[in-house]
Amino acid sequence: MKLYRMSLESKTRARAPRVRLGWITVLIGAFIFSLVSEDTARATKLRDLANFRGMRENQLVGYGLIMGLDGTGDRKGTGFTLRSMSNLLESVGLTVPPTEMNVKNVAAVMVTAKMPPFGRPGNKIDVTVASIGDASSLQGGILVQTPLEGADGRVYAVAQGPVSVGGFAADTPGGSSVSQNHVTVGRVPAGGIIEREVGGSNWSGDLELGLIRPDVTTAQRVVEAINETGNEAIAIDPATIRISVDSTKSRVAVMAELEILDVKPSSRSRVVINERTGTIVAGGDVEIRPVAIAHGNLSIRIDNATDVYAPAPFSPDGTDTAYADQSDISVETGGSAMMSISGTSTLAELAEALNTLGVTPRDVIAIFQALKEAGALDAELIII
Repeated sequence: MKLYRMSLESKTRARAPRVRLGWITVLIGAFIFSLVSEDTARATKLRDLANFRGMRENQLVGYGLIMGLDGTGDRKGTGFTLRSMSNLLESVGLTVPPTEMNVKNVAAVMVTAKMPPFGRPGNKIDVTVASIGDASSLQGGILVQTPLEGADGRVYAVAQGPVSVGGFAADTPGGSSVSQNHVTVGRVPAGGIIEREVGGSNWSGDLELGLIRPDVTTAQRVVEAINETGNEAIAIDPATIRISVDSTKSRVAVMAELEILDVKPSSRSRVVINERTGTIVAGGDVEIRPVAIAHGNLSIRIDNATDVYAPAPFSPDGTDTAYADQSDISVETGGSAMMSISGTSTLAELAEALNTLGVTPRDVIAIFQALKEAGALDAELIII
């Protein structure tokens, strides 16, 4: 049997991406350098650097039911929704076995909220509801009265009201559907009422500040700024500052005076790398010691194709077309170059010098890691 060879490209031809390794560059949109030195950084309000002790939120959570859905609730097989409905009806004097109920207009949800600092009984808070069953939408539903508990198991608020989804979902009997936004999560604006205050906070005596990002230098600068106002402050540790309050002064007045103080924060030199997105963020005060950098050019290309061998005309019965997979791998190498950095350079100077040479963000990440291992990068390298 004589076969004629026909070289055809497969419709599913696979091509490996071309990989290029080269010099460092600043690629706008691929990775970002933040070039703000500490000397030129603007002062920050103290309220953006620290929090007063006792002024914090508390998380609340509860389990509830949403009624009045247009057939988009949990299905009949959702057991916990059926039992919850049966218990709810029993609490109002109506006994209905779960097996006799249909809950397509009801959805079981988890209700969450944040208790604000110094929340008083009667104050209203926003709550968020999220389906925990197989409901397709919470649009148009109403949350039934739901107790909200804190981490200590005590009830601090009660939530109830119409749910705002902020989107829509529609489908047809034929299976076509269209939706906008997430319709199984919604909010009940001002739907929670605080019933109990959070205790345990002592609102008397000295004030304490907690730095959001603990730092020795920043803590000392905060102390100096507070002492200049006539108040007495001392740093207990890099994260805590204690302020003595005169008994003749109002604590609120002292806090209002302190939170608008201008303080220049101090931070360590850091280079933050996100390998998933290829993002690099570095401070302009990051310094690079004398070093020589070489990064050669390498290009790899892989082509996959399928060769088809068709039988000749008038071939005997039983002769089939044959297929064979073929792979082509080509490697191209270019000349490499070496750049020497003498003296102490900043990252900004290095980025500016290499701005016209292009590489991928992945290559830049590899170069930064090599600089750190060589001891030429005076910064903390953080990979997220």
